[in-house]
Amino acid sequence: MAPRPLDVGLKGLCPRCGAPTLFAGLLRFAERCGACGLRLADFNVGDGPAAFLTLIWGTIVVALAITLELSFGPPWWVHVLLWVPLTLAGVVGSLRLAKGWLIAAEYRNAAREGRVAE
Repeated sequence: MAPRPLDVGLKGLCPRCGAPTLFAGLLRFAERCGACGLRLADFNVGDGPAAFLTLIWGTIVVALAITLELSFGPPWWVHVLLWVPLTLAGVVGSLRLAKGWLIAAEYRNAAREGRVAE
C-alpha cells in the first residue's frame, strides 16, 4: 500500500513502496528507489514548491515585520537580522516536505507531462 503524501514528504518515503529512499541529499531526489526500483528521476515537481513556499512564508514574515515595526519601531538592521534568516529557514525547511508531497501526488494521480485528454 502506498504511503500518504504527507508521510512521503515528512519521512522521505518512496511514493510506491514506502521505503525511506526518496531523497539523495537535503533537497535532491534519488535517481531511483533502492527498494522497488521506481525511477524517481522521471517525476518533475519543478519550481512549484519553492514558489508557493516563498509566497506563504513571505506573507507570514511581512505580517510579523509590520507588527514589530508598528509595536516597537526598531532600527532597520533588526528587521534584516530577524526576517532574512527566518524566511530562508522557513522556505528551505519546508521545501523538503512540499517536494515530497508533490511527488507523491504526481505518482498517485499518474500525472505526466504532455498528455492531453481528448
